Amino acid sequence: MASVKNPNCRSKNRMAAQAAKKRKQRQKLNETARTKISKADASRGARPGLLPTSGPKARLSAKKSRKLDKKLGYALKRKMEADGEAVMKDAPQGEAEARGDEHMVGIE
Repeated sequence: MASVKNPNCRSKNRMAAQAAKKRKQRQKLNETARTKISKADASRGARPGLLPTSGPKARLSAKKSRKLDKKLGYALKRKMEADGEAVMKDAPQGEAEARGDEHMVGIE
């Protein structure tokens, strides 16, 4: 037989402790939902204002970002050449503008 005053219910202390535990869990869940930081990123040091220090969402270093910018530029050039929009370096700029003006005469 249980050696407590009333074995049919929990004591006030145990009920208060369980309520506090549930309250703490609820508060923690709400905080993670508000900041939308995944558990994996949080374990890598991510906080509401900070990115994780490693992994796919980590901040890029300056060197790596410069390399990526170069790669993106080359990719754009390849795409433009494939579409036929190659930049013509030795074509005179003035003649094309002059012809464009001739077509627009009298439209105003």
